[in-house]
Amino acid sequence: MADADAVRDGLPARLTPERAPDPAPSGPTPTPAAETSEMTLVGHLTELRGRLIRVVLAVAIASSVGFLFGDQIIAFLKAPIPSNEPLYFTGLGDAFVIRMKIAIVVGIIIAMPVILYQVWAFVAPGLTDSEKRLVRPWIPLALVFFAIGTVIAYVILPYAAGFLLGFSTADLQPLITAGAYFDFVTTLFLAFGLIMEFPILLFGLSRVGIVTSERLVRSRRMAILGIAIFATAITPGGDLVSPTVLGLTMYVLFEGTIFFIRRTGK
Repeated sequence: MADADAVRDGLPARLTPERAPDPAPSGPTPTPAAETSEMTLVGHLTELRGRLIRVVLAVAIASSVGFLFGDQIIAFLKAPIPSNEPLYFTGLGDAFVIRMKIAIVVGIIIAMPVILYQVWAFVAPGLTDSEKRLVRPWIPLALVFFAIGTVIAYVILPYAAGFLLGFSTADLQPLITAGAYFDFVTTLFLAFGLIMEFPILLFGLSRVGIVTSERLVRSRRMAILGIAIFATAITPGGDLVSPTVLGLTMYVLFEGTIFFIRRTGK
């Protein structure tokens, strides 16, 4: 009996076939998705670093031109002040710092074609061919809009300065320091120049489906409120002329962009 039980107990082990090990997968081992994503991110960051280096070099070279012609640029920017009084500085190194600030702003303006090209070269690989054809004409227009913005800033500069100086009295006379004045001027120029890129941003958002003309129309009241707040906050000096002109310019650009987006079928 004991031998019969042993044979019976051992039968399942003998009858159950042993499972062969799975064959090793042929071909290269697939890369995990996380690792692929990390490598792609590193590649994008490397390209972004290279683009930023080119931008910094372009601005540095153009700033050297602004520093070289600093005297002429300072005289040009001081001309809108309704006064023949000189500008004063109080610190030992203020004159050098002011000249460097002006040179950097001039460098950004001169290097704007290079900056726009580097932005386009970084963004373009992620667009389809049709999107590239639609966006490409806006690149030179962005440069034109930036130039128009700086011209508008220079045109309204004497009115803004006259408005602010109009509050002086016999007991309250202005002693304009060079640092405060050129900070006001350069901020005004950059603000108007960058705001003129407003339509290009909206158009780009419309091409990727984030905004539409109907959505912009429905948001008109909120847009007007946002434009008023932004124009007041971004313009230096606290005068009424600069934010008013900037706000009106932004609103005209907003309405013009709605019209253009609607014409493209979005």
